[in-house]
Amino acid sequence: MKKPAPPIWKCREHRLRPDLAPLVMGILNATPDSFSDGGRHADAGRAIAHALRMIEDGADIIDVGGESTRPGAAEVPAEEELRRILPVVIALATQTKIPISVDTRKPEVARAALDAGASIINDITALQAPGMAGVVREAGAGAILMHMLGTPATMQQNPVYADVAAEVGLFLQSRIDTLTQREGVERECLAVDPGIGFGKTAEHNWQLLNGLETLAATGAPVAVGVSRKRFLGLATGRQDVNDRLAASLAALVCALGKGARILRVHDVRESRDAVRVWQAFSGAPAKS
Repeated sequence: MKKPAPPIWKCREHRLRPDLAPLVMGILNATPDSFSDGGRHADAGRAIAHALRMIEDGADIIDVGGESTRPGAAEVPAEEELRRILPVVIALATQTKIPISVDTRKPEVARAALDAGASIINDITALQAPGMAGVVREAGAGAILMHMLGTPATMQQNPVYADVAAEVGLFLQSRIDTLTQREGVERECLAVDPGIGFGKTAEHNWQLLNGLETLAATGAPVAVGVSRKRFLGLATGRQDVNDRLAASLAALVCALGKGARILRVHDVRESRDAVRVWQAFSGAPAKS
């Protein structure tokens, strides 16, 4: 039986309602090597300016990352990750009122980011690192639990599933159960992400998008990141990531129709417009 979605996604002092209106999460890569915009915002000043533009364009959340998790990427030391993100998090937390998310798999980075004013931890390993659940619990932070097969360095080496949507759904439900029953994390603080492109072939990605109802059945808000990804390039023949805007928007609308309610995107203004059109079409409440 489908579990009812919590009416509120709790992210420290923020009380978000993705069930009423989909949330647009703007991607801010403070890295030199991310797959799409690596190096563009590696300088703190440029990163902050870009984040403020995304907020003006309609971002509900800014997701700051200091470690590339593209296929084949090597792990970045915590000290370097903190050097990249902390000035950005501090500035945004003082200059804006929207929630700041930090994309990290390291407890020490998560703790420092939350101390600096972040409200959400977006973790590609679903809070599996020792101590990570405690960091989130103690701060009362929101968390996005993502599914990934292997590590960024290995995840695209022949990923195999019998039923990718069912297996991803079972994994994420297991993580919710473990975190709430054993680690004391509030269920209302958790969202889930199928991990499009993280240990999946193009076919797996399409199957996951078609099977998002399986994730919605966990009762947690469903986050999806399809923006500019390779499987869209394969479907359209667009090899340059910067030529994939139309495909990204089409995939975003497909994800909305299947139950996604947190949308991680590079192109905030265009994505916000796509969400508004979907809301008008579906009769869902529109964000003012």
